Amino acid sequence: MNIAIFGSCVSRDTCEFMPDADVRAYVARQSVRSLLAPHGTDGVDLSELTSAFQERMVVGDLEGNGARRIAEIADELDVILVDLVDERRGYWEFPDGTSMTNSIEVELSGAGRAARRSGARLVEFGTDEHFAAWHVGFEALVASLGVAGLADKTVLIDVEWAAALAGAPHPRGDVASVLGRHGRRLKRGVREASRRLSTGASVQEAWRRFSEIKPTEAEEFADRAIDANEKFMRYREAARQMVGVAITRSSGELRISREHKWGPQPFHFRDEDYSSLVDSIREFAAERQ
Repeated sequence: MNIAIFGSCVSRDTCEFMPDADVRAYVARQSVRSLLAPHGTDGVDLSELTSAFQERMVVGDLEGNGARRIAEIADELDVILVDLVDERRGYWEFPDGTSMTNSIEVELSGAGRAARRSGARLVEFGTDEHFAAWHVGFEALVASLGVAGLADKTVLIDVEWAAALAGAPHPRGDVASVLGRHGRRLKRGVREASRRLSTGASVQEAWRRFSEIKPTEAEEFADRAIDANEKFMRYREAARQMVGVAITRSSGELRISREHKWGPQPFHFRDEDYSSLVDSIREFAAERQ
């Protein structure tokens, strides 16, 4: 099965569970905003990047070449997978109106700092400004795939972020549950401050220790996933309408894998989660054939 991806590791990792999958094009680290107003590579120093893949992805974003790369091999493709995870960090908008996706690679290379110094500003994911620009860009992506004859082969991989580690129950996201998690964190801070005071620490030192109490790993993952899923909601709804076909998984169906090769993250799932997505992709491809 010949596949093209416009998205992130969510789609790419899924394809690794498909022995017959041949990923012919992988467009990663590229916001759809870059399809309309790419900044270009002039003056952007990427010498700090140590991976050819990282540099290739950032250059692709700066050139806004994602839709074109897929369209160029349209006749060879069976399925196009689209996901939205790479939108999560927002994009840099330069004074001339061009943009650059705020990917991890852009941050690592120092290109983000250089962009700010040149007068660019970060348009953050989840804001009304970002959503409006994303909507126009996503329409352009869908239109490009349609012109290339790929509309019927395109499916949205519409997965929420997992809020719990494998083996743990899915946390509730209601106000009472969120307050409960923060309350437990507060209690840990009080215990630590009291312990410091009992060993002769000053009030100032005890307060400092209280204020430094960090969330547990599970609490951090839950908070991040709940926040991201809320922000992604309107993007997902709009994308489903534009693409027309989606493979959807809710946060409660997914779990974070500690054994994932890139480490535990709310968008790094268990093997069985990827296998489930593979089954749905095969069903989609079979229906199209």
